[in-house]
Amino acid sequence: MSRTVAEDAHINVARCAARLFLEKGVAETSGDEIAEAAGISRRTLWRYFRTKESCIEPLFALTSQRFAEKLAKWPLEISVERFLEIAYDFSEIHTREIEDGKLVVHLIARLDEEPALLEPFFMATRMTEIAMARVIAFRLDMSPTEFEVRLCAAAVAAAMRVIDETISRAAVKYGQIPTVEETNDRLAQAIRRASTLPFCDPVTPRPRRDGSEIFPAERERSDT
Repeated sequence: MSRTVAEDAHINVARCAARLFLEKGVAETSGDEIAEAAGISRRTLWRYFRTKESCIEPLFALTSQRFAEKLAKWPLEISVERFLEIAYDFSEIHTREIEDGKLVVHLIARLDEEPALLEPFFMATRMTEIAMARVIAFRLDMSPTEFEVRLCAAAVAAAMRVIDETISRAAVKYGQIPTVEETNDRLAQAIRRASTLPFCDPVTPRPRRDGSEIFPAERERSDT
């Protein structure tokens, strides 16, 4: 995943804002403090962002983008459980992504006390929903704009949001930190229970004219 200089600057501001919000609270944090922590001028900060609360949007968005990139690599022949096991093998995840994940977990855990953070959080959820629609459509050889696909994606994204909130609050507020395996299991169960279309299991290859097997993506390429 490559980013521009401006995008990197936005992410830097978001990380600084997140740390300040967690340390002092949103109301007690000023735009000047965020700009100083990020090493930019106040003028530049307000050119990037419309409000101080919006400063964390790039961090939530980056988390959703990373998940979307993982979804795009979900092999057709494996289940959601196996996909999550592979995607969230922490021995293969960059330290920067892990640190960002910790910030996001603590921000999510504060949503009840900091309602100003809800808007950027829900914006990220919407990005996840769009990415999920693409994956569901790809796995089932459908269009991501079809109503049934969009409905399923919305239900799954909402279920994932509930899991994120539940696990984050339990971990931060009560010290109930699940293992990666437990988190993946709860997430997979939530996705399956929310699914209105059968995309969680391996896709059955479709037969070719010559008797061999073809996956939806290959069929699409062969038709062009």
